[in-house]
Amino acid sequence: MSIAEPPPATLRLRIDREALADNWRALARLSGKAKAGAAVKADAYGIGIDHAVPTLRNAGCEIFFVAHWGEVTALLPHVPAGQVAVLHGVGSAQEAQYARATGAIPVIDSLKQAALWQESGGGRCHLMVDTGINRLGIAPSEAGDPAVAALEVDVLMSHLASADEDVLLNALQLERFSEVAPLISHKALSLANSAGIALGSDYAFDLTRPGLALYGGIPRPELEGVIRQVAFPEAAVIQRRRISAGDSVGYNALFTATREMEVATVSIGYADGFLRSRGPGTMLHFEGHPLPVIGRVSMDMIVVDCSTCETLREGDFLAIPFALPQVSAASGLSQYELLTTLGSRFDRCT
Repeated sequence: MSIAEPPPATLRLRIDREALADNWRALARLSGKAKAGAAVKADAYGIGIDHAVPTLRNAGCEIFFVAHWGEVTALLPHVPAGQVAVLHGVGSAQEAQYARATGAIPVIDSLKQAALWQESGGGRCHLMVDTGINRLGIAPSEAGDPAVAALEVDVLMSHLASADEDVLLNALQLERFSEVAPLISHKALSLANSAGIALGSDYAFDLTRPGLALYGGIPRPELEGVIRQVAFPEAAVIQRRRISAGDSVGYNALFTATREMEVATVSIGYADGFLRSRGPGTMLHFEGHPLPVIGRVSMDMIVVDCSTCETLREGDFLAIPFALPQVSAASGLSQYELLTTLGSRFDRCT
C-alpha cells in the first residue's frame, strides 16, 4: 500500500548555508596557524547534519566532532569516518568494536577507556585531559600512567570551562594544558572552542573546535560583526479570529483582552523549541508588522495580536526572532539551548 505524501509543513527553518560557511572561514582565520574543526553534535546544534556537514566540508573543514556513537552514521554519507571524532569515547567493549567497524575516532576520556581501547586492538585515538571543567578526561596527574603511554594519540585535547567570560580560570587551564602536553606523546594539540578562539592565539594550538559560533552564536564580544545568523525559523498562521473585551487567551487565562482584537493562532510551541520563557515581550513579524505574542505558549501553538495587520491571512508564514544573543538575553535561555531545542517538525530548507 502506497502512503500519500504529507502536505507541506507549517514550520520552516531556513538555513543560510553561505553564512554557515562564512562563519567557519572566519573562525578558521581567527585560529591563525591552527586548523579549525567543527562540532556537529546534536544534529549540528539543531541546524541539521545534512545541511551543515556538506557545507562545512566544502568550506574546508576536515575534522568533525560528535558526542554519541549513534551520531556517527548520519555523517558517513558526507565525510570519511576517519574525519569523525566521538567525544564520549569508548565506555564499553561494544563501543570499541563499533569504532573499529566504522573507522570513527574515539576521544579517550579515562584510564578505563584507555584500557578498553587497547584491549580491543588499540590504534589511533584522541585523548581528553581535564584541566578544570571536571566533566570528562584524564586528570593531569594520570598523564604518566602506562595505560596512557600505550595509546596512539593523534590529538591531545582539553576543554575550556569559562571561555565566554574574562576569568582567571582561562589562563589557569591554558597553563595546566601546556604543562601536561609534553608528558603525553601526541601529534596535535587542541584546546579552544568558539569562545576560546576569541581569547587569542595562545589558546589555538594546532586545532580549534568551534561549535556555537558556526551556527550564529556569539559567545564573546570579539565575535560581534564577524559571525552571521544562520537559522531563520518561520511558522504559519493556522487560524485568525476576533475576540471581544473580557475574552482571555490561552492556558490559565494569563491574557485578557481590554478591547476588541484580531488574533492569530500560529503553528509553533514549546515542542518546537519556542519555550514558555520566550513568550512575554516577543514580537513575530509579517511584512514589516510586529505581532506581539499574547497568552501562554502551548505545546504546538502560540497566539499573536494581529489587530494592526489587516493583510495577514491563514497560511501566511511569520518570522520568528532568532538572532541568538538578543533572544538569549530576552528569554534567559542560553544560545546553545535556543539552537538545540529546535524541534524535528521544522522543514529544514535553504
